[in-house]
Amino acid sequence: MRMNRILLVMMIMAMMGFWGCSEDGDSKNSTKPKARGAIGEIILAIDSTKWEGPVGQALKDIFQEEVSGLIRDESMFDIRKVDPRGMTRILRMATNIIYVTTFDDKKAASQNINALFTKEAKEKAAQDPSLYILRNADEFAVGQEVVYLFGNNEEELVENLKANKSRLQNLFQVRERGRLEKVILNRKNSAAKVAGEEFGLSINVPASYQIAKAENNFLWLRQPTPRSDRPDISLFFYETNYVSEEQTFPQAVLELREKITRQHIFGNPTNRNSYLVTERVDPTPVFSNFKINDNFAVEIRGGWKTNNLSMGGSFLAYLIVDDKKGKLYYMEGFVYYPNEAHRESIREIETILLATEVLQDQEASS
Repeated sequence: MRMNRILLVMMIMAMMGFWGCSEDGDSKNSTKPKARGAIGEIILAIDSTKWEGPVGQALKDIFQEEVSGLIRDESMFDIRKVDPRGMTRILRMATNIIYVTTFDDKKAASQNINALFTKEAKEKAAQDPSLYILRNADEFAVGQEVVYLFGNNEEELVENLKANKSRLQNLFQVRERGRLEKVILNRKNSAAKVAGEEFGLSINVPASYQIAKAENNFLWLRQPTPRSDRPDISLFFYETNYVSEEQTFPQAVLELREKITRQHIFGNPTNRNSYLVTERVDPTPVFSNFKINDNFAVEIRGGWKTNNLSMGGSFLAYLIVDDKKGKLYYMEGFVYYPNEAHRESIREIETILLATEVLQDQEASS
C-alpha cells in the first residue's frame, strides 16, 4: 500500500539522509502515463491558510526567489498552488509536484495529506525533527518527481525549509536542466564539436545552432534566422593561456569578456562600434565559484548591451581553469529577446554550457 511505502521511505531516508530515495525505478516497463508539464513549473499542494503564513513565506523564498543576473525580475520557478483536495487525475500527472503539511494541522486540506502517513511514520518524525522531506519518483506518472515536505509543526518545518533552501532549489534546478538536456541535445551539431576540439573543448550544442565565426581560439554559434516570437540566443567559446590566479578575479573576468566581444561580437556586423559590453549597474554582475568536471570555474550572470546602446539582454558565462594544460576557457551564452522573459533562455544556455567538457591532451590531439 502507498501508506506503507511512505513509512518505508521515511525509514530509509532516516538512515541514508537527504538523497536517500532519489533513484528512479524501472519506468521503462511501467503502465503509468507519461508525466507532463512545462519546464520550470511546479504544482504545490498546500492548505491556503498555511500558504499565507510562515510556511508559505519560506516556500516563496525558496521557489519564487528571483533569478540572479536577469535584466528584469523573474522567479526561479512557476508555482501553481492547488488545494490538496483538488488534486485531480490531470494534476497528478504533472512532472513536478510538492505536497506540504504539518502533522498538527487539523484543517481538512492538510489532513488530506496527513492521511497518507501512517501513525508509525508520524512517530518517526516526532522522534527526529530533522526529517522533513521524502521524494517519490514516478509516483503517479513516468518521469515524475513528487516531493513531500512535512513537519510536526510549522516552526519545525519553517526551520528545516530555511536550513535547506539551497538544496531544495538545486534539486529542481538540476532536474529541470536534465529534462531540458534530453530535448535540446537529442540532435547535436557535429561541426561545432569538431571546431571546439581544435582548442581543447568538447562542445555539445543542439543541431539548430550554426557556426557564425570560427578562429584558432574562438568560436561563435547562434541559431539562424531569429524571429520576433522566439529568443535570439548566441554562444561563444574562447581559449587563452592561464598564468595567474588573478585572471579569475571578477574585474579580470569582465576585462577578458570585453576583450573578446570587442574583437569578435557585434550587434551590427557593419558597425564596429556595436560590440558587446557588460551592464555594470542594473543588473550588477553576479559571480560564483563553481566546479565543472573537477576544474575550478567561475560562474558569471548579468546583463549585456551593445556599446552603441542599440541592443541588450541577459547572459550566463563560465570561466574554466585547466591547471594541467595551463589553459583558461571562457564560454558564454547571451540572449536577445526584447520585452520578453529570459529565464528559460538562460536555462537553455546553462544546460548547453554545462554539457561542455575540457578535453585531455590525448583527446584534444586525436
